[in-house]
Amino acid sequence: MKLARFLIVAAALVMISGTAEAQLLKKLGNTAKNAAERTLERKTDQKTEQAIDKAVDKATDPDSYKDKSAKDSKSAESTEDSESAKDSETSKTLKSSKTDDEAEAAQSGNSPKAAEMAYAKSDFVPGDEIIFGDDLANEQVGEFPSQWDMISGNIEISKVNGENTIALFKSASITPLMKTPKNYLPDAFTIETDVYIGPVDSKSDTYINGNYRFQLQNSQGNEIAQIFFWGYARDEKLEVATTLKSTSGESRRISDNVPNIREGWHHLAISFNKRALKVYVDGYRIANAPNIAQSNWFVIETGQNGGKKATFWIKNIRIAQGAVPLYDRMMSDGKFITYGITFDVGKSTIKPESMGEISRIAKLMADNPELKFSVEGHTDNTGKADANQKLSDERSAAVVAKLEEMGVAKDRLQSAGKGQTSPISDNGTDEGRAKNRRVEFVKINN
Repeated sequence: MKLARFLIVAAALVMISGTAEAQLLKKLGNTAKNAAERTLERKTDQKTEQAIDKAVDKATDPDSYKDKSAKDSKSAESTEDSESAKDSETSKTLKSSKTDDEAEAAQSGNSPKAAEMAYAKSDFVPGDEIIFGDDLANEQVGEFPSQWDMISGNIEISKVNGENTIALFKSASITPLMKTPKNYLPDAFTIETDVYIGPVDSKSDTYINGNYRFQLQNSQGNEIAQIFFWGYARDEKLEVATTLKSTSGESRRISDNVPNIREGWHHLAISFNKRALKVYVDGYRIANAPNIAQSNWFVIETGQNGGKKATFWIKNIRIAQGAVPLYDRMMSDGKFITYGITFDVGKSTIKPESMGEISRIAKLMADNPELKFSVEGHTDNTGKADANQKLSDERSAAVVAKLEEMGVAKDRLQSAGKGQTSPISDNGTDEGRAKNRRVEFVKINN
């Protein structure tokens, strides 16, 4: 019996990558201590949170988000082999396995349900008119991203967990390729992107020393705001600092720690509205500055990390104009279009960052009990028409189900997938396809 048990354990260890095994051995000694510290931090944070309205309360009630299986609370990360030598090196760097059990994942606040709760309480409102959108779906691995302009360094498309990403190698910087370079940001805009944090460990010394940087600049190339990441993801917190220049030319710095951060993808959101700048990571607002100079263009860059290699991965980049209140949009057009509800690639799984927008819609319906909507999902024309129709059916139904889960009565919502049949922009351009991928709420007249 002892021999059989030994063989089972040995086989399991062989299946774990070298990096993951080392991480597991290290974590075993610190799990109890770290869990206690995280629990204390979480309770402190919870005491300072403001109460949210009843619809959001229902959505974020932990009892309504019971995991149906241990599989739902675990995520296994793997990286596909690349078509280029450099991407192969990237794959080796990123290849890891999650070894925490379900209880530790729940304690850390890293579970999908905890993410939904954070986003549901966020006051970030995405812009409603897309200026630039790039999901990298049609890009080739190893090539320079077609919708971007290089300022400096080495940049290429790379695979991470089977998805296309932009990889910026040390001392590289890029900006969206626009018709009016250095002058395309309006006086009210939002910027969103996903950023890969990690992998990190003490032996490789991959300390994130301000090397992931997002810059807002004026048309003369002067920096107005810079958001950068600082710290170790393995400590489950990461400082995000924002340096700002006010309308009077004064400079200041705002920084805060993003709680319970782990290796993996994290969502950065920037909101600017006529001098007011807000910055969010994973739904947590980490900067709020009321008097910032106007920015005209956007730059992403990575540094050298003290001479060591510092690779920076990003995906799902979107710049949008304005943020008109939902009710105003509905009253003027009889419907409103939202780009704030997004899904996993090729699936109907709603991303956690969509919860802010969904919560606002639930509140709109709670405040206006006479409202009824047809929830219509739309796709671009990429892929086969029948597959797009099926996907839009499933996505619109998923949104309806989520709103019902939040307390909206079933008789106030209908789902209707429209597939690729109703484009509002040119499917021949990347920007047009981004506009066509949307969810519409069409008012149903009583």
